[in-house]
Amino acid sequence: MLRSMYSAISGLKAHQTKLDVTGNNIANVNTVGFKSSQVQFEDTLSQVMRNGSAASEGTGGTNPAQVGLGVKIAGITTNFGQGTQQTTGRTTDFMINGDGFFVTKFGNDTLFTRAGSFDYDGFGQIVTPDGAILQGWMGKDGVVDTNGAITNLSVPFGEVMAPVPTTGGKLAGNLSTSGVVADPLAIPPVPATSAQTQMTMYDSLGTAHQITLKLTKVADNQWDMAVTDENGAALVTTPDTTPISFDPATGKPTIGEFTFQPSAAMAPSWETPDGSAVATLTIDISGLSQFGGKTSLTPEDVDGNAMGSLQSIALSSDGTVMGVYSNNLREPIGKLAMASFANPSGLAKAGNTSYRVGDNSGQPAIGEANAGGRGTMVSGALEMSNVDLAEEFTGLIVAQRGFQANSRVITSSDEVLQDLVNLKR
Repeated sequence: MLRSMYSAISGLKAHQTKLDVTGNNIANVNTVGFKSSQVQFEDTLSQVMRNGSAASEGTGGTNPAQVGLGVKIAGITTNFGQGTQQTTGRTTDFMINGDGFFVTKFGNDTLFTRAGSFDYDGFGQIVTPDGAILQGWMGKDGVVDTNGAITNLSVPFGEVMAPVPTTGGKLAGNLSTSGVVADPLAIPPVPATSAQTQMTMYDSLGTAHQITLKLTKVADNQWDMAVTDENGAALVTTPDTTPISFDPATGKPTIGEFTFQPSAAMAPSWETPDGSAVATLTIDISGLSQFGGKTSLTPEDVDGNAMGSLQSIALSSDGTVMGVYSNNLREPIGKLAMASFANPSGLAKAGNTSYRVGDNSGQPAIGEANAGGRGTMVSGALEMSNVDLAEEFTGLIVAQRGFQANSRVITSSDEVLQDLVNLKR
């Protein structure tokens, strides 16, 4: 009788643990990045009432008679399946789509988490709600070296991007073969077909200047190019672009590019990168054509930029943190680090939805997102808990019934013992 009572007691303890785990899962159903756990049972040692015997000549073999001594917890495993995505729109909310963990630093502890709800602290560092600092690689001059050691990620708000002077650009588009040459003697006079566009170019101080390019048809397959500054002053080109000839067979210009220098009014603030002379600007016109159709000009790939200050960040799928500057340019300022493990279930829970390296987890393989089996990053979204309420409530009922059944075994054993005591009366 005592044996059945002790077995039932072990059943009560095991099912109480199952209730605890299930209750914790349900409590964290809305916890960002939470991973549910499951309890696994196994029986304990059994008492052998009679040993088995092998078959012999004329006698069959017998099986052992064994009575189990109860149940115990074999383990509590963590389900690292993907949680559902919840879009938040916050630039500092990151989600891992696939395997891997964010790496954070809390004091001297290196922690790992799937909860991507981050924010900034007073130093611009990207931190978790409890103050752990997100780890990664910081960029320098727009280049991020992921071969170095990881460090605290921070966003240097107000950082200034120095202006870069323009060195040139491209002019693309089509000049219609149906264009006409000017005929001032016609009644009424016929103006020449022309097209023009503007290129915004920046001097050494980041000041914008408008350069106007105008093409006018002067003869069959010939167009004059006029380049003027923002004050209307004509700029001398090399080679001379009066006129530019087009091959009638291919429709392409006979020269591929030309150069010019800023006007005298613009030159003092428009120097070569070493400051030794006035810059020479190059315009690539190999993209021009003379085909049938409409006449249009489009400026392309004009380099240089004005000064800009860091305004916000954006995250790419490989974890690159792009700085968005006031001059409408973007530049990498850092990259998030991700860690993967051979056995994530071996990680030790550290609280705050974080984990530490465990004895059976293996060492972290730290690298970039979307590489080495690690997942991709999603900005403006969070990974929610992977708790399945329907499954948890079913498990709750099973645990309750298991606990109830084991308690009934104790009650029945007590009644049998009571009957045994009453025999002496």
